[in-house]
Formats: sequence, structure tokens, C-alpha cells
Amino acid sequence: MLVACTRFIIKRNDFLFRDTVAYFHQYYTGYGEPNNPNFLNTLKNTFNREPIEALIEARNKVIDILVSDIPEIIRGREDENWIMVCVPRAKALDTYNKQTQLMFQEAVSIAAQNIKGVIDGTGYIRRIKNTRTTHIRSPKIPNDGPDPYPGITIATCQINRDKIKGKKIILVDDVYTQNVNVDEDCIQALYDCGADEIIFYAIGYTRRNL
Repeated sequence: MLVACTRFIIKRNDFLFRDTVAYFHQYYTGYGEPNNPNFLNTLKNTFNREPIEALIEARNKVIDILVSDIPEIIRGREDENWIMVCVPRAKALDTYNKQTQLMFQEAVSIAAQNIKGVIDGTGYIRRIKNTRTTHIRSPKIPNDGPDPYPGITIATCQINRDKIKGKKIILVDDVYTQNVNVDEDCIQALYDCGADEIIFYAIGYTRRNL
């Protein structure tokens, strides 16, 4: 049985100009730690080495979680036609293998198509310029692009403004980490494009030293 998601508030800062209601499914405590959602690391497939069977299993776990959590988040507001959008990966979209490195986005898309009151908007943000992958810290691994700065989403992505303007958005990421500000900047970018309301959701919430 899936556990219920937890509500929190993403506070305004230099990247985000208003407090935002947010939810997460479980804590992310570190790869290999007890009860950590390691399937999210599998889905990232950073080095494109994960077997397809493991990727499909991880994708299906994400679908199951979203199909369980999102209806609870929008309960009573299903008639407002929420658009489910993904925070884009750090590198330009065309640098990833579509079949094996974009399966988190695929999971969100499949889930959106199976939740009442939700529209699949996973194609509405497309990264076109590389940014630094924040979870890669080794200097031995190539990782070009700038660190997060206010406005980086607008500067490095194509956003379908016509599909965002005036809409209610559920912005989904795999893991939320406080003070990284990738998610905060993406929320602000959607507001800058005219979004009416945004709820943020992540499968994992980074928490250390539990």
C-alpha cells in the first residue's frame, strides 16, 4: 500500500517571488540507504547503463505513486483541468536517449493521462541549452553548463506559453532539494508565463542525517 504524500511550503526567495504549496511522497536520504527511493536513481540513468527491465520497473513505480497521490492533492478540484508539467532535466533534451533516459517524464505523461481532471503537459517545457547537473559533483565527470541562477529556466528552455497562460499547473520533479533552487526557478518561470496557480510535487524530498 502506498503511503500518503506530505504537504509543505516552498518559501519565496531570490528565485521564487511567492510562497508555493508543495507535496512530496517520501524522503530521499541517499542512494542505498534504508527505505530510500533508489528507483529514482535508476530512472535518471545518468550514464545510460541501466537495463531496460530495471527502467520499466522504476517507471511503473513512479506511475503508481502519481496515480495514487495526485488525485488526493486535487480532490474536489478535478473540474479545474490541471496541467501536469515536468521540471526539465539539466541538459538539453536532444542530448538524452529518448527511450532510456527520459522515462521519468514518460511516467508523468502516462500518469497524467490516467488521472481524472489532469491534462498531460509534459511537452510544454523543453530544455534547449545545457545547465550543470546539480547532483553530479565529481570533477572527473563532464558536466558543462551554468549553476542555477534566477531566470535560468527562461534562459535555457522553450516554454509553450500559450498552453501555460491562465492555467492551473501541477509541476512534478523526481527529487526536491532545498536551496538548490532549480525547482523554485521553474515555478517562477511558469508564473512569468502566466500560470494562474501552481502546485509543486516531488516523489522524493532530500533529507540528510535521519
